[in-house]
Amino acid sequence: MRYRFNFLAFFIFIFFLLQNLSAQTIPKEELIFLTSEWKGERFDDGRPKLPDDLLERAKKIGIDDAWTVLKNQGYTNQFEGNWKMVHDDVPVVGRALTALFMPSRPDVEKNIKERGINSQGRKGNTNSWPIEELTTGDVYVADSFGKIKAGTLMGATLATSIFSKSGNGVVFNGSARDLEAIAEIEGFNAFVRDFHPSFLEEEVLMGLNTPIRIGEAMVLPGDLVLAKREGVLFIPAHLAEQVVGTAEFVSLKDVFGFEMIRSNQYTTGEIDSKWTDKIKDDFIQWLEKNPELGKMTREQVDRILSERTW
Repeated sequence: MRYRFNFLAFFIFIFFLLQNLSAQTIPKEELIFLTSEWKGERFDDGRPKLPDDLLERAKKIGIDDAWTVLKNQGYTNQFEGNWKMVHDDVPVVGRALTALFMPSRPDVEKNIKERGINSQGRKGNTNSWPIEELTTGDVYVADSFGKIKAGTLMGATLATSIFSKSGNGVVFNGSARDLEAIAEIEGFNAFVRDFHPSFLEEEVLMGLNTPIRIGEAMVLPGDLVLAKREGVLFIPAHLAEQVVGTAEFVSLKDVFGFEMIRSNQYTTGEIDSKWTDKIKDDFIQWLEKNPELGKMTREQVDRILSERTW
């Protein structure tokens, strides 16, 4: 009986070890180390798990306001522009699941595919492997070194799979194919360098849920991806709540300010300068009268205004 118990424990250990290996290419401890500022919930592989309600709030904020908050915190390498999109009016917002592709080399690709198929239960080409790891709210972010011809990381079939698993779109430093068919997937969007009719060739997956570079930006697994017409902003998980909250306030402040100026209750100088307690109280009362715009406490307003650099 004791022998059987030890064997079962060993089997379970090996099973979970293989599950962990199939989920990422860097140790869980390393991912936690790199994202150590994040103090919230994590996925089993160590990736920061931003709350779903925060993702919903992030869809409504302006990318310019979010960028300003990051810049004032010293994060100046988080934005990348110059994208082509399937739709101009469908934002892609969620948690980054990252993938790193490199030009193929026969010996390396052979070893990676054999390990994936034989030890990790993988199927198909390596560009489909990250899709297997997607959960609701994830954004598949891939660096394939800007390759366009034969650099198409997905077509209509993989795009359908991505959207069915994540309910979200993608950001590829590479290309995609089947534009017309992809455009028919309602709610889906892709930020890519270009579209091309060719099939993917001579590329291999070298990193899954590992730090990657997208243009001039560093991206870590679990970053909040904010992709809109202006470009793509990658917000470190530990700053996501601050960035979203501040951007929400800036937007509300503008609407409140316009209304107060039009009604001659305050001047432009008063709205754009340091707020008095009277203005803060009026702002809270204004929010209570307009609950559809959102909610904020006086404490939240004081905290945001105390860090005001915009």
